[in-house]
Amino acid sequence: MAWNEPGNNGQRDPWGKNRQPGNKPGLEDMLKQIRDRLGKLGGGAGGVFTILLAFLLVWLVMSSYTIVDARQAGVVLRFGKYSRTLPPGFHFKLPGPVETVTKVGTTEVRSVSDKVRMLTSDENIISVDFNVQYQVSDARKYLFSLSGPPEDTLRQAAEAAVRTVVGANIMDNILTSQGTEPVAAPASASSTTAPAAPAATAVNAQTRDTLQQQTREILQATLNEYDAGLVVTDVSFQNVAPPQEVKDAFDDVNAAREDKQGTENNARAYASQVVPVARGDASRISAEAQGYSAQRVATATGDASRFNLILKEYKAAPDVTRRRLWLETVEDVMSNNPKVLDGSGGRNMIYLPLDRAAGKEVQGVGAVMQSAASDSLTGKEKQP
Repeated sequence: MAWNEPGNNGQRDPWGKNRQPGNKPGLEDMLKQIRDRLGKLGGGAGGVFTILLAFLLVWLVMSSYTIVDARQAGVVLRFGKYSRTLPPGFHFKLPGPVETVTKVGTTEVRSVSDKVRMLTSDENIISVDFNVQYQVSDARKYLFSLSGPPEDTLRQAAEAAVRTVVGANIMDNILTSQGTEPVAAPASASSTTAPAAPAATAVNAQTRDTLQQQTREILQATLNEYDAGLVVTDVSFQNVAPPQEVKDAFDDVNAAREDKQGTENNARAYASQVVPVARGDASRISAEAQGYSAQRVATATGDASRFNLILKEYKAAPDVTRRRLWLETVEDVMSNNPKVLDGSGGRNMIYLPLDRAAGKEVQGVGAVMQSAASDSLTGKEKQP
């Protein structure tokens, strides 16, 4: 009989709308009703099969497709073996566990950092903090070509590359590759080599990029040999410094190097001031010496020629030549000195120019004049 047929008094009303006001259903009654309905749905073999079939269909629908993001690549495994690589987009696949998809970010820039201590070519210990940025170029190789985690392999390969580069360079090149102010190479005092300092600065300024480029190339070659599916985008040395245990000693060495460089710079500055002056003085003295030499040679040549001419005349007329030479000599001496000639034998009063000559000079000249006058009176001839 149906629950809503007349005479049933609503006892079979599933919602209990026709129950008597004093008979309200409790919690136990509601739970009992739910268990009864579930039992009817799954009752028998047909009900259980229906539930299992529904779950199977839902599972097939949910596991038969995948969506690969634009920044990813999907690697499909069929029964655990590589099948194909899916590009970005919506793709159908066999439901799992037949096929599974592993998504790998290919545009994401990843980084690995480490700090190592190593020896330079001049046997100095330095500590290097390096950072490597890389991307996944092949998702399949990234997942399956390496036996361990790719990050560990990359870190070990990067450390080997850094050791190779640092071990082939001296400590000064490594330390100046941090971007600090490089020490300029000594410049010669000569004007032809004066511009050497800017050239040395340019060479040291390129050291940082050169070392990092060499490290990146060595690391990329190593990863290619491993077939790792990684591409290195950048390698940078974050900090290059001596170990803390010997930092004080290195600071003392750097201070001494700076003092040495300052002293050399001061010496070059002094040399640049003194050397041109000395060269100018040397050139001036050399020119004066050459002029004096030419003058003396010309004077000596002229005197020799004059003597030869006088000798020729003397041979022709000795007495006349001697007399002429004596007169020329006396004339030259008298023209350059105050003189007084007394030819009267002391009978005339002569006023001496005392305001133009000292007493001793007048006396000496007078003695000379008296001697000359007496010689002229006696007719004595003087030899030239």
